[in-house]
Amino acid sequence: MFPDVAIIVPCRLESTRFPRKLLHEIKRKPLILWVAERIASEAPELPLFFAVDDPLLAKPLETSGFKTILTSVKHQSGTDRIAEANTTVRAKRIVNVQADEPLVTGAQIRTLAELIAGPADMATLATPFTRAADFANPNQVKVVVRNDGRALYFSRSPMPYARDRAGQVDDAWVAANPCYRHLGLYAYKAELLERFATLPLSRMEQIEKLEQLRVLENGYEIAVGFTKDASIGVDTPEDAEKFERVLG
Repeated sequence: MFPDVAIIVPCRLESTRFPRKLLHEIKRKPLILWVAERIASEAPELPLFFAVDDPLLAKPLETSGFKTILTSVKHQSGTDRIAEANTTVRAKRIVNVQADEPLVTGAQIRTLAELIAGPADMATLATPFTRAADFANPNQVKVVVRNDGRALYFSRSPMPYARDRAGQVDDAWVAANPCYRHLGLYAYKAELLERFATLPLSRMEQIEKLEQLRVLENGYEIAVGFTKDASIGVDTPEDAEKFERVLG
């Protein structure tokens, strides 16, 4: 259905906010294995690879039959790690599922595969905000989308800013306006991946600490698809507890 497309999951052992979170056990299984099994069950038609930076991450994956590629520990971003891994995989189009997204769905993955088959060099997903508290949270990245479905900008700040309300918004306002949370799921054409590491770090990328801004600031377009599928990104121990509650 999607020829020349592969899924590559970038995996970094160390994490600032949640040390070694990918090895954190939830119901006696490491988080990375929950993610691997989820992807394999939701999108079995696509080749799946894990770009790891440490043999400790490779071990539980390989023991369960998943393919891993050992990459440099020096990469500054997941995109750089995927670019290195794709020199081995050699896919023409790559879907990047984050290693801390245990509720990713097949529909989300297939939406990305469809978007990257079009003219855009990169694609990602967004979902509508429904709560003002989430909209104000700097850890939940916002994206503003053009009329043609291309990303205009990403930010940790609330966008759009409700000027008439001096920025004071409630749940109803957020739900009624184009307030979108960016999900950390991407797709790339191989050509952009090869160039990404050579692109200069952009000013906005350094300020916001969002690597997708490097793509926009260097003149590339990012197609945005929309999803309402539930998502939990495990960034903190509290997020891990939330996921465990979802499991029941």
